[in-house]
Amino acid sequence: MKLPITAVLLSCLAAVAFAAPAAVTPAKPDAKSPPGKTAPEKSGADAKQGEDEDGESALPPPSSSAQKVYSAAKADLLQIRMLLKSGRSQSSVGSGFMIGTSNLVVTNYHVVSQMAIDPDVYVGEWVDTDGKSGPLELLAVDVLHDLAVVRINRNGTGFFNVPEKPVQLTQGQYLYSLGNPLDLGFAISEGAYNGVIMRSFYDQLMFTGPINSGMSGGPSVTANGLVAGVNVSKRLDGELVSFLVPVKYVQELLAKVAKQARPPKEFNPLIGQQLLSHQKSMIDKLLETPLSIKTMGPYNVPVRESEQVRCWGDSNVKDEARFTAYTINCTMESAIYISESQQTGQVSMSHQYVRSNNLDQVRFANLASSLFKVENLGSNKDTRLTAPSCTEKFVKTRTLPLRAVMCVRAYRKFEGLYNFTLLTASTDDAYANLQSRLDLRGVSYENGLRTSQAFLNALGRGGRK
Repeated sequence: MKLPITAVLLSCLAAVAFAAPAAVTPAKPDAKSPPGKTAPEKSGADAKQGEDEDGESALPPPSSSAQKVYSAAKADLLQIRMLLKSGRSQSSVGSGFMIGTSNLVVTNYHVVSQMAIDPDVYVGEWVDTDGKSGPLELLAVDVLHDLAVVRINRNGTGFFNVPEKPVQLTQGQYLYSLGNPLDLGFAISEGAYNGVIMRSFYDQLMFTGPINSGMSGGPSVTANGLVAGVNVSKRLDGELVSFLVPVKYVQELLAKVAKQARPPKEFNPLIGQQLLSHQKSMIDKLLETPLSIKTMGPYNVPVRESEQVRCWGDSNVKDEARFTAYTINCTMESAIYISESQQTGQVSMSHQYVRSNNLDQVRFANLASSLFKVENLGSNKDTRLTAPSCTEKFVKTRTLPLRAVMCVRAYRKFEGLYNFTLLTASTDDAYANLQSRLDLRGVSYENGLRTSQAFLNALGRGGRK
């Protein structure tokens, strides 16, 4: 797909006058993870057979209460496998659970994502605690909340109950998560409910119990079998900090299944529609108020700090005091899982201010240029995205001349979605340089332009030296 990128930049800069090229200075804008933080990792579909990720061991012995829950629930607990159609070799495993006495099974979307996106390559299979197995049919997916419903050729016993009304949980209340951890066999883990996590774009429940790889898609229930949530992820940098998809999203998806006459023939268009819905909400929320302004040396830079977006800064003296670099990075802590190799629905912005009292103009210009990283934005060999189409211009905001590069990539399987990258470098000072970067993953063309323009217009000069 050929994109009118020159028109993109011109449109973004409609309110900005072009400036004559000055001393060009680029930036290193890649955001790093904040110290001590690690984004939640998926714990199911990427659990390969026989793997023990991060040296994890089997779950601790269950209490007598947990034993009672497992004994009553095990007939309706399933392992969900993704198999290559060619050769029927196992590709990934997760967990799932039967709904009441029906033949419907709830699991995570990321457990069945291969089957949803590439149905010609992958097929699904269920296995129960007695070793019986059979095929499964994908009925519905909710990519935004990481849920899916499949149909199998047997019925449940009725243990797992999804209530029609909201579930009221008390902080500290014991919950029991079931699944097949690390493909070692079916197991149960006991932990406590500890409230709703707001840092994710969509609500998640915090569960202080172990959820290991392979348990994704399994249920987390109260002592009487009432489903409170679905196992989805864990923190790699914490002890027994795990997350559940609230049961209210399961209720909504099951209601949609009950109304649909037949399952979709293709899931990619449906996934694309859900991603487009997400990006609209994401960008509307991001831009509902003007971006906040931070000062970096003589420059003003835009940031956004919220429940979903976290910012952090750093200052370093580089190369034996040849120059000093100050950085600010803001990144949305959650993303929407599409496949093992692709996540989307995310925004990040970063700024790096570099100054030197020891380098002459030529050497400082060379230093700044070496920091401006336009490469490694992808190639045409990528099966997920088109090659980046980029344009470069010298532009001027109200108070700051800039070198600006914008690159856009289109999603191959999800029409109407794009990745935008905007790189800028100030050109107003021979001994100081501001380099900024905006990354938008999985946005519409219009919202890519809208956000890029807001970001660009907020860059300026006026801070303290």
